[in-house]
Amino acid sequence: MIEKQYTYLIINILTLLFPIVQSFESKIKFFNNWKFVFPSIFLTGTFFIIWDVFKTQYGVWSFNNEYLLGIYIINLPLEEWLFFISVPFACVFVYEVVNLYLKKDILSKSAGKISFAIGLILILLAIINFEKSYTFIAFLFTGLFLILHALLWKPQWLGRFYVAYLVSLLPFFLVNGLLTAMPVVLYNNSENLGIRLYTIPIEDTIYSLLLFMMNVTFYEYFKKKWK
Repeated sequence: MIEKQYTYLIINILTLLFPIVQSFESKIKFFNNWKFVFPSIFLTGTFFIIWDVFKTQYGVWSFNNEYLLGIYIINLPLEEWLFFISVPFACVFVYEVVNLYLKKDILSKSAGKISFAIGLILILLAIINFEKSYTFIAFLFTGLFLILHALLWKPQWLGRFYVAYLVSLLPFFLVNGLLTAMPVVLYNNSENLGIRLYTIPIEDTIYSLLLFMMNVTFYEYFKKKWK
């Protein structure tokens, strides 16, 4: 029987396992793009680790020691650091697979409008809920990032990204569902809206959107710069 303290570590490993193995599949060949993936993970991870450290310090969320190895780096468990490698890697893999198999960019003409509309709604919700730290920061940062894509950067890949994000929600609910149901991660409900999708705070879907989009933004930047 596997000891409980390996739980979060195993979740990270399983999250990485399929994308790594499939990276060498003859049609996908995702391993050729790893040189773009890892710088993107590093830059995005730096931002999210800083966010994570502060939110953990101020009790916005915490971690259940029963499911951890007990190794901490800057107030965060080792497994949380690995989370910002395993999940982004899997997300970019999903994005590339969607690009490979989705022949038509069905959202290309509306992606900018979608980004602006969602971004504006998130910023308004952040302002209304400014006293709830997780809600405010997650909604505000994501909203601003979406509007930057809509009005300033206007990337051609934005429509395909939204399709990939929708596809990624299935593994997201699986992984996050495990983390919040056991629970490995515990949330202070006074710092969020208190709305749960099963056991997952609704803010996590927005947090995931920002994490995914930031990784893809850097990933596409490095791909373009390389070429």
